Amino acid sequence: MSRSVEVLDAGALVLVQDTGRPGHAHLGVPRSGWLDAPSARLANRLVGNPEDAAVLECLLGRLRLRTETALTVAVTGAPCPVNAGGRPAAFGDALSLAAHDELRLGVPEVGLRCYVAFAGGLAVAPVLGSRATDMLAGLGPPRVEPGVTLPVGPATGEPASAEGGVVSLDGAQPTPVLRLWPGPRQDWFSPAALETLATATYAVDRDSDRIGLRLDGPVLQRRREEELPSEGIVLGSVQVPADGRPLVFLADHPTTGGYPVVAVVDPADLALCAQLRPGDEVRFRWRAPVGGGD
Repeated sequence: MSRSVEVLDAGALVLVQDTGRPGHAHLGVPRSGWLDAPSARLANRLVGNPEDAAVLECLLGRLRLRTETALTVAVTGAPCPVNAGGRPAAFGDALSLAAHDELRLGVPEVGLRCYVAFAGGLAVAPVLGSRATDMLAGLGPPRVEPGVTLPVGPATGEPASAEGGVVSLDGAQPTPVLRLWPGPRQDWFSPAALETLATATYAVDRDSDRIGLRLDGPVLQRRREEELPSEGIVLGSVQVPADGRPLVFLADHPTTGGYPVVAVVDPADLALCAQLRPGDEVRFRWRAPVGGGD
């Protein structure tokens, strides 16, 4: 029998993701890839994979699949109930499944995205060197639907212990803070706007997705109102559209944009963005001194 898994239920949204396609922005191709890199890399380590192997990214859990052969799997990211082979199983640890066993994920109480790694990695066909699904450009494998069978590569390593490495998400924790570096168009905003960005509390809008984290809260007033020609956008850019409310660009972001980028989220904090649900609150803090126009 082939090393593969059959998807029985895909919940809200399940995608194949890996490290993405960095280095192709000059061709208009976004980087894509997983949103919560620490959780995805941990899942791969747990099953003995190279850290860049392709995994499943599951929005709000509710994944159900059946193995064709015996496989080792691991679930990380947003903590959720896990059932393996009809029995409750550990979240954030290597799990052994026999042939024809089912793996089921429940809905996480906190957080948004779970990651499932399989020993050997998902062996779907790569596009531009990556197996990631790009929701903006339409590159890579299609979204995972019930009835689909996903191939799994040969296992190459030994399962590892979590060793306390599970990314911790706690709904009782204070409002998360995203650290900011000054953006290329910081000078388009007044000192008051830069202070607002660093002191106000914003709520995640329901229209947020893998392209960007849309936020609702105080408006950031621009001091320059002229049109801005489209220019390059990097992962974590905090763009301020016409409505004045910040938007944090995530993995499927466009390669260019025509609104000013006031800041860039520190790469170490982007995993927090992946796990924020609509309605969750978030704050910002400058990592370096900033200054606006007069």
